[in-house]
Amino acid sequence: MNRLLDVPLPPTRKPSLLKRMTWLIAAIGQCMEKVRTRRLLAQLNEQQLSDIGISHSDRLVELDKPFWR
Repeated sequence: MNRLLDVPLPPTRKPSLLKRMTWLIAAIGQCMEKVRTRRLLAQLNEQQLSDIGISHSDRLVELDKPFWR
């Protein structure tokens, strides 16, 4: 009989409150950064878009995304 199957798995631990809060703050910060950069992208004119290699349709696709993506 294979004794490997008799080894118990280590108990799964929930992340501590501090780790969860850190993750939440980081996630909020990332969402805010996406909102900020999309707002700046919306303000660019056609010349500025072509300078950075973004088409008008690419900009519209990016601006249509929800803040969490």
